[in-house]
Amino acid sequence: MPVSVNLDKVLDKAYENLTLSEVLDAPVAGLAGLTDAHGEALAALRITTIGDLGRNKYIRAAVALADLQDRSS
Repeated sequence: MPVSVNLDKVLDKAYENLTLSEVLDAPVAGLAGLTDAHGEALAALRITTIGDLGRNKYIRAAVALADLQDRSS
């Protein structure tokens, strides 16, 4: 089943027409609202790409905890 998602609001303009693989390989500054300075700070945690950010175990744990609280409210 094909899935279509519009990522225009979460990506900077230069990254809007890339494939999913290309987006995941892009620097974190490719996300709307994040800058190269954010990317430099995240690099200290070995997060250099959007994929690294999304797969980071600490970020995933924080998202899961926040989702649990949101569902119980």
